[in-house]
Amino acid sequence: MARGFGLIFAVSLLLMLLDLCRGSTIGICYGRNADDLPTPDKVAQLVQLHNIKYVRIYDSNVQVLKAFANTGVELMIGIANLDLLPFSQFQSNADSWLKNNILPYYPATKITYITVGAEVTESPSNVSALVVPAMKNVLTALRKVGLHKRIKVSTTHSLGVLSRSFPPSAGAFNSSHAFFLKPMLEFLAENQSPFMIDIYPYYAYRDSSTNVSLDYALFESSSEVIDPNTGLLYTNMFDAQIDALYFALMALNFRTIKIMVTETGWPSKGSPKESAATPDNAQTYNTNLIRHVINDTGTPAKPGEKLDVYIFSLFNENRKPGLASERNWGLFYPDQTSVYSLDFTGKGAAVLTTEANVTSSNGRTWCIASNKSSEMDLQNALDWACGPGNVDCTAIQPSQPCYEPDTTVSHASFAFNSYYQQNGATDVACSFGGTGFKVDKDPMYLRGQNCRHSMRVCL
Repeated sequence: MARGFGLIFAVSLLLMLLDLCRGSTIGICYGRNADDLPTPDKVAQLVQLHNIKYVRIYDSNVQVLKAFANTGVELMIGIANLDLLPFSQFQSNADSWLKNNILPYYPATKITYITVGAEVTESPSNVSALVVPAMKNVLTALRKVGLHKRIKVSTTHSLGVLSRSFPPSAGAFNSSHAFFLKPMLEFLAENQSPFMIDIYPYYAYRDSSTNVSLDYALFESSSEVIDPNTGLLYTNMFDAQIDALYFALMALNFRTIKIMVTETGWPSKGSPKESAATPDNAQTYNTNLIRHVINDTGTPAKPGEKLDVYIFSLFNENRKPGLASERNWGLFYPDQTSVYSLDFTGKGAAVLTTEANVTSSNGRTWCIASNKSSEMDLQNALDWACGPGNVDCTAIQPSQPCYEPDTTVSHASFAFNSYYQQNGATDVACSFGGTGFKVDKDPMYLRGQNCRHSMRVCL
């Protein structure tokens, strides 16, 4: 018995150390408030193609859970505000939900967080009082099946949960939410769950462009904003808003609670009054955000602090109400083409060819696979190109002209370039999650003699 306990303790310690060693992460929100989205299976393929490892969904949809089984993608799932009443009233409701909606798919589908309610302080019918009882019942249900250490329970908030956010050191929670916040924060601290916040510098700029510069909102500012109380220097609004929350937590003596950003992003299109909602600004914000986060930069008040962030959102959602920007936060159109190019690794452009291997070819370019990419990443990208990407991959099948050489990088180059040429030969069309890159030398040398004739057409 003692030996068994020791093994369990050792495994638990290893998992804890691995989590501590893991740096900041970038995930994406998969909202489905639309009537033109691809099937969950295709979405799972798209997510893997772009090497996205963390996905937030807003419910526990069975088809989505099944689609992400055995993908290695970690899911954050949600319990909607409308369901808080039954979850808060009876433990049996939480038990049944876990038994019927989660356990049949776990652990093939990796579920790491459950959000109980979303931005409840913004809800027209204030359901805040139901959140903590519902969270406790969900945690109890997890504890009964031994998953309370593996799946964390929390709830998400808008920045409206603060009454002050500037300067950051003056950050304070809205006192009108005190009845809800105190027991909720005690729950998070006791169970080592993160405080989940949705942060949108876009709205701060849109609604107060005379006080907030666009560069400051986009991580592009060359000047600094000084917090007069601490002397800390801020070059972007994202950090300032995160630190305002840290200071608000510290003011209530909750110093151990970590912060997780469960939504942030920038729209690519808006109404005439939303001039900052452009593809360029969206690309700039999200690119700078990713680099800022994965470098474990932290914030001025918490330098080097790990911060997990989810970008909103995977797709444009055509059924969302409100201004045009509300329907244009997606990184992808429903047909799975990119709204703009975004590198989730934060490393910038894909691997470039060396100068010695590049010669001019009258301005024409080709897209080929990087031999520095892993076999798995190339295979995932190849499967996507020949599947959802609608590339005709007949030529790289056995006994066909472009089958030799029979290597993944060779077959992927054929498929990548076919997709690239069919989709306007744009930078976006040669992304493939960082496994594709452009060349302006006719890449006939990449293939055997059997495919030379088709090179001029296909590659």
